[in-house]
Formats: sequence, C-alpha cells, structure tokens
Amino acid sequence: MNQSDFHIRLAEPRDLETLVTFNVALASETEGRQLERSRLRSGVESILADSAKGFYVVMEHRPAGTIIGQLLVTFEWSDWRNAVFWWLQSVYVHEDWRRRGVFKTLYDYVLAEGTRRGDVAGIRLYVERDNAVAQEVYTQAGLSTAPYKVFEADFILPARPET
Repeated sequence: MNQSDFHIRLAEPRDLETLVTFNVALASETEGRQLERSRLRSGVESILADSAKGFYVVMEHRPAGTIIGQLLVTFEWSDWRNAVFWWLQSVYVHEDWRRRGVFKTLYDYVLAEGTRRGDVAGIRLYVERDNAVAQEVYTQAGLSTAPYKVFEADFILPARPET
C-alpha cells in the first residue's frame, strides 16, 4: 500500500451512512445477525455526537475519500492501573481491501495515539470465538490473547446458541 493514497482520520457526522452500512455487514458476516438499522443508526449518531462514549477511526482511499475501513474505540476504566483501556469494537474492512494492511494501519494509528496520550493503560478487543481469520489478523498486528473469557447479559440482542 502506498501510504500517500490513504488517509486516517476521526469519523465525522458525514460518515454516518458508511459506518451504519459497515456495521450491518460486520454483524451479518461475523455473527449471522441482522441488526435493526434504525437502532444502529441512533447508536452511531450517539458516538459521533458524544466523544465521552468513544470515537470512530476511519481509513480513506484517496483521491475520492472513500472509506475502506473503520474501528470504534470505547473506554473502560481500570482502577488497578488508574488509567483507561481503549476497547476496539466494530472493526470492519471493506471486502475489496482485506488482507492489504488496512486493519494493521488503523491499529497502529490507535496504538500510537494511545501511547502518546499517557493516560491509556492499553488496548483490548474481543473477537467472535469462531472467527479464525480475524484472530490471525489481530495476532499478526501484535495483539495477544488475554487470560479472560467474556460473559454478558445482553438486553437487546438475543443470545446465540453455543456451537
């Protein structure tokens, strides 16, 4: 990838429809879920309007400025570290751009920003347990498996049966 052909930036309200479309595709491709588009749109609008909830980072292909990848950063306070973890969520790369370093470039941007700030304890993400391709990508980017298993009580999306 010729870096001059790409631009990484924080998402803006004008990116709303692309972020919604990418999230719908992400849920369908990775979990077989069909998200309620109006709820999702409100959720994305909420992040774009309130940086205390998190922020989206997008990668554009120039010169047209077409978004080819995204990730969402949300926050978790760690009392043990007296700092915040940045959680990567809604990681999506358009299918035409996969396996070309888009995620790695987005991740490196977030890693550098978190390190630069000094108040970030680290970066975490969760991945669908059967998504071997994503797990390989994350490992190649330098992330390691944490010693935790995630449990949840989801009040919006029903639990999926164990596989």
